[in-house]
Amino acid sequence: VTGVQTCALPIFVSRGFVYVRESESLMEGARDVARDAVEECLERNITDWARIKTKIKDELSNYIWKKTKRNPMILPIITEV
Repeated sequence: VTGVQTCALPIFVSRGFVYVRESESLMEGARDVARDAVEECLERNITDWARIKTKIKDELSNYIWKKTKRNPMILPIITEV
């Protein structure tokens, strides 16, 4: 992570977990959790992609478990622009 650091809105793709259109509040909350995880990493000067992905995955896993009592597969993909 170099230069100006910004965190765009995360995009979620759900396959066989929840129907996104019926779970808008869950997806909005997940976006907030993912964005907060990235921002926390940036504030702490964590620039290693693997550590950022792990942070996102851990935070989303906790959030989704609390909301649904389910453990979906979470695959964070970070695109550098």
